[in-house]
Formats: sequence, structure tokens, C-alpha cells
Amino acid sequence: MSDILFLRNARLLGTPVDLIARDGVIAAIGEHGTLDTPADATVHDAGGLILFPSFIDAHVHLREPGFEYKEDIASGLAAAAHGGFGAVMCMANTRPVNDDAAVTRHIIETALRHWPHGPRVYPVGAATVGLKGTELAPMAELAAAGCAAFSNDGAPVPDTEMFRRAVEYAADLGRVVIDHCEDPYLAKGAHMNEGATSGRVGVKGQPDVGEALHVARDILLADYLGLPIHLAHISCRRSVELIAWAKVRGVPVTAETCPHYLILDDTALENYDTNAKVNPPLRTPDDVAALREAVKSGVIDMFVTDHAPHAAHEKETPLDEAPNGISGLDTAVALTWGLVREGLLTEGDLVRLWNREPARVFGLPRNGFEPGDPADFFLFDPDEAWMVSRETMHSKSCNTPFLGHTLTGRVKAHWMGGRRIA
Repeated sequence: MSDILFLRNARLLGTPVDLIARDGVIAAIGEHGTLDTPADATVHDAGGLILFPSFIDAHVHLREPGFEYKEDIASGLAAAAHGGFGAVMCMANTRPVNDDAAVTRHIIETALRHWPHGPRVYPVGAATVGLKGTELAPMAELAAAGCAAFSNDGAPVPDTEMFRRAVEYAADLGRVVIDHCEDPYLAKGAHMNEGATSGRVGVKGQPDVGEALHVARDILLADYLGLPIHLAHISCRRSVELIAWAKVRGVPVTAETCPHYLILDDTALENYDTNAKVNPPLRTPDDVAALREAVKSGVIDMFVTDHAPHAAHEKETPLDEAPNGISGLDTAVALTWGLVREGLLTEGDLVRLWNREPARVFGLPRNGFEPGDPADFFLFDPDEAWMVSRETMHSKSCNTPFLGHTLTGRVKAHWMGGRRIA
């Protein structure tokens, strides 16, 4: 195989371009027709499709080790590769928990064995031992083994002194703590958002103030320490308003949200659809509107999928017994492309939210389409319609409220280091 790729007639932010990748990096890029085809190059005609840098998903659950019946690293990375993601950060709530360097190494080595050319996996180490919130994990050992950040995701760290120490220790290691913002007492026994819909369907809900309380705590702590904290899967207006307040004052907090919080609201659970059960829960139409504006304005820094696959039998249960989580890697790019079609976002916004900002916040490599950048990119057909089904998803699980829906926009080809991976 040639180590030179000549990609011609792609559309980068509206401009037709040609691109040369050599030895894994961008060698040259120019307007269509301005570059000569290199000798011995593999030539691919993009046919005018959109060219995006490989996206980065800073929040996924690959389930391995321990829950391979839901997902394993190989199948999760297949979903990532075909979904346009060249890098994923996987959370520590596996079995055993990723609070040991041996687990970190297992994740990285397994990914390289199945997908040697990418997508890349960046493990997120547990902030506390066993994710119990009572004892700091060996963060230096985890960072040395390859952990890109730390989190107790799946549960908050209610002990603020413990959380403070995790933030300080992570900063000393050049890492950021990602916080799952939730009041565990207000969330106990809840299965959806607390509000009119939960009252109507007779299901216990958790109020949005539970998330906002922990967002406020983290903002004040970040301000006091002068150290960064990243806020996971923001879902409500109260949190958005607090984050906006913090950013005006220069507090070093960053935040993420997921496509489903901008597209669905809590009425998706009126028919007790367990595929729409997620934590934090889908909120109200007013929260959806606030999140849409926050993503557009930059108050929310990035998109993530919070890809949380579950086996079919786990979701085929009553709502109060089903686990939280939505499988997102297969559908995320098409869903957020829908926001471009609506006029809310632009192609450039997707690059910012899915590539530039996650790379900046977590110190990851990215392709900015400059000479020397990694040749990680994908072609996207903005007009192809496809139905979300078991057959069209590459994840091992298909627990998504978009199952059976027709989406518009599809990844057609994906290269990493100039090698085609999907």
C-alpha cells in the first residue's frame, strides 16, 4: 500500500479542496485543482463530499473489562470509526474499575490489537478507589499508564474535600477532573426528570436543581483553587446560567453536553420508552432551548455522546428497572448535522464542538488541516438519508430512542494517519 494519499474534490468549510497525506500527516492542502497528483499516490475522489477532521468524543463507556455483553473495545471502536470519531475517552466504571494501571494498560493494548491504526482510545482514570468517593486513586500511576483525565463518572463525589484533593492532584499531573454533577440524595430512586411529565406518568423524578447544586459547587471550587474542572453531560437551564456566570468571571470551568439533550425532552418518556431513560435525564423544552443557545454561544464547550450501551434484555424491562443510558457513537454526527440543517449551527461549529475544544481541554492531538497535522479525517454526505436499525449500527447494543428513525447525513469514508479505517 502506498504511504501517500491524494484526496481530491472534497469540501472543507464550503471550499472545494485537494489534500495530500504522506507518512501519516498532512503534507499539503489547497483549492481543488491546484495540487499535482503525487507519483505512487493512492487517489480518492471525494465527489464534493464534506471533509471533516476526525471528531473526538470525550465521554464514552466502552464497557470492557467486565461488561463485554453490552459492548467491548473492538465493537465500540467500530462504532466510533464508522461514526466519524478518531479518538474516544472511555470512562472508568468498568469491572474492575479503572483505578489500577494494569486496567489502563489493558484498555490501551486491547484497542491497539483490534484497531492498530485508530480510532485512538484515551482512558479516563477513576478519581477515587472503586469510584466510592472515599480514597484517592493512584492518579500518578494511572497518568503514567496513559490516562488522559480523571472522573468518578456514573456517580458524583459528594465529599468536597476529597473532590478538592482530586482536582489539585490531577492538575499537578497535567490532567483535568471530569465531574458527574448530581446531588445523590435528590436523585435517589428517580427514573426521569422531576416535573409535569413525571407527575403525569406517575414516575419519580429528579429535579434539575440537583445537577445545578453540584455545578455551583464546582464553579466556586475552581474559582477558589484557580484550577480547571470539566463539567460532564450538562442537561438544564439552571446549570447553563451558572456556567455562563462563571465564564464571564474567568473561572476555569469547561462543560459538555450530548446531542440527545438538544433534540429530545422528557415527553419522550410518556410511553415509558426505556431507550430514552438516561442520566442526567431528558429535561423540559425550556432546558432544551437553553442548551441549544449555550452550544451556539460557546457557554457549552463541546459535544460528547456519553455512549452508554446496554444489552437488549436490560432495556426490555419496566422503566423503573431499566438501566440509564443511550448508545450514541453511531448516530451522533447525523444528529448534530440535523442542527446544521435547522440553521442553529454551522459546519465550523461542529468542528469546534467535536474536535477543536475537546482537543484543547484535554491536550489531545487534532487535525487542523495544516501541514504536519495528523492525517485524520472523514468524508460526510450531508444529504444521504438512512434508518437507525440493528443492521445500520456498529455498536454491540442499539439502545437508542432514535431506533427506527430516519436521519440525514452519513459518514462515507474515514482515514487515520492517512490509512482508511472505515
